[in-house]
Amino acid sequence: MSRLDELIQEYCPNGVEFKTVGDVATITRGHVMSKDYIKENQGIYPVYSSQTENNGELGYISTYDFDGEYLTWTTDGANAGFVFYRNGKFSITNVCGLINVTTPEMITRFLYFVLSAEAKKYVSSGMGNPKLMSNVMGRIKIPVPPLPVQSEIVRILDNFAELTTELTTELTTELTARKKQYEYYRDNLLTFDTTIKKVRLGDICSVITKGTTPKSYAKTGISFVKTEAFDGARIVPEKLSYVDEETHTTFLRRSILEENDILVTIAGATIGKCAMVPKEILPANTNQALAIIRLAKGNSPKYVMYLLQSDLMKQYMQKNIKGSAQPNLNLKQLNDFIIPLPPLSVQERLVHVLDNFDAICTDLSIGLPAEIEAREKQYEFYRDALLTYAATGEIIAKQASKQASKQASKQASKQASKV
Repeated sequence: MSRLDELIQEYCPNGVEFKTVGDVATITRGHVMSKDYIKENQGIYPVYSSQTENNGELGYISTYDFDGEYLTWTTDGANAGFVFYRNGKFSITNVCGLINVTTPEMITRFLYFVLSAEAKKYVSSGMGNPKLMSNVMGRIKIPVPPLPVQSEIVRILDNFAELTTELTTELTTELTARKKQYEYYRDNLLTFDTTIKKVRLGDICSVITKGTTPKSYAKTGISFVKTEAFDGARIVPEKLSYVDEETHTTFLRRSILEENDILVTIAGATIGKCAMVPKEILPANTNQALAIIRLAKGNSPKYVMYLLQSDLMKQYMQKNIKGSAQPNLNLKQLNDFIIPLPPLSVQERLVHVLDNFDAICTDLSIGLPAEIEAREKQYEFYRDALLTYAATGEIIAKQASKQASKQASKQASKQASKV
């Protein structure tokens, strides 16, 4: 019998009391804090916002609003319901909620684990903007086991989280190294001597244009490609948006896509990201954030796409977008991009070699993230089952957790072995 089994049998063999978050804590919000304000008041104390990257940090200022152990959560947007554990001096913006545990019956870290599992279930997606407002957070029901049980669960989950983080870090480092290796070989293969002629990209294209944002989208219909649908150099059908056929053939007629068109992001943080249009998503269209490059016959679209992904294009973009507040490439700059153009037979041989390299990298990009995802799901399942076990005293939850852990590990190992 584990220590947790003993504690549950001693303190709550028949289950535990449930309360609302509002019963055990006070709930407040942050206040508006612009990037200019943060820049003008730089310091050592973190400001947290709605983002989840980098632990939610927006910047650092010279003052702080809170000092101690709290929880914060994202109230609006795509990350609504995401919960963070905070301990120290910090401030939050108006798109963050703050939970301050006020009863000695609740350990803040335990509440963090509970809400990490529960909060997202209460997010409302009304009007297209996901929200989890303070009044809703306050009504969420949570188990309140005796303190010794909470402490043991926190100890177990902290240890498990640490192991999961270590493994995820190792796998992510491996994946990054493999991608850098692939990019090195690609850039070397696409470096030619001075005997290979060079041309403007526009000279070998029949079309270089861009799309338009439609007035509205549809639930089904004509595929509409945004940068968000890119997965590396591939377009993921499940991530497509849609427009109706009339919009496609009239308002968006300039940007009707064809098979093997190259799409390039020309604005924003993902500038330079490329993908080729596969036959399977046609008919299709796109917006003004993506340039459409259609080659004239006699040249390899795949070869040109590899060039657009290479260091040659990165250097060209750095030269042309230097000093811009909003990074962007215009169509003239794309037309004027100078590329090496060997004979078609050489282009095709290079594509064959690079496709093989890309396949190896893609296998790693599937296998390693699959392993990472499996470990994260294993942790989440274990956490949820452990909390259920603590709330109900049912041993079956713990047994199910062990079985799920074995299955997740087995599945991840099987996937990784294919790499």
